[in-house]
Amino acid sequence: MSNPQVELHVTINVADTATQGVITLELDAVNAPKSTENFLNYVNAGFYDGTVFHRVIKNFMIQGGGMTPDMKQKEAQAPIENEAKNGLKNDKYTVAMARTSDPHSATAQFFINVVDNGFLNHTTPTPQGWGYAVFGKVVKGEEIVDAIKKVRTTRKGFHDDVPFDAVVIDKAVAI
Repeated sequence: MSNPQVELHVTINVADTATQGVITLELDAVNAPKSTENFLNYVNAGFYDGTVFHRVIKNFMIQGGGMTPDMKQKEAQAPIENEAKNGLKNDKYTVAMARTSDPHSATAQFFINVVDNGFLNHTTPTPQGWGYAVFGKVVKGEEIVDAIKKVRTTRKGFHDDVPFDAVVIDKAVAI
């Protein structure tokens, strides 16, 4: 099980139209074992089912995995160690762990880079240089990622860059 795969079954809602698609992620259990195990634990527990891509920035990334469609944060497990120094880069279509300003605060949320984001890579083990841990890549469904990055966004409560109409992860399945 060196390269497990996960399918994200997604519904992109735009006005009265719902488009469904699948994003297939290949995880890197060799270079990012803790992040991969963490992500798979959430997938296998059904945690991501019914969550949304709650932050979409067209020329940056799409983030999901922790919020319900009404923008309520789900209760996550304990944070994991940041594996950003694993040599994997935040290139287009890679998947990485989202976190707060604390380098070791990643729990369930993840993001997919929609462009090369070299400034997110690990440079030094300092608060500014830790980077964001890449633990996989999109191997199928790039067109779904590209469709998500184009949705109209708004502000909801304290959150910016929220899709105007929900982009829902209907289910996440290890394959």
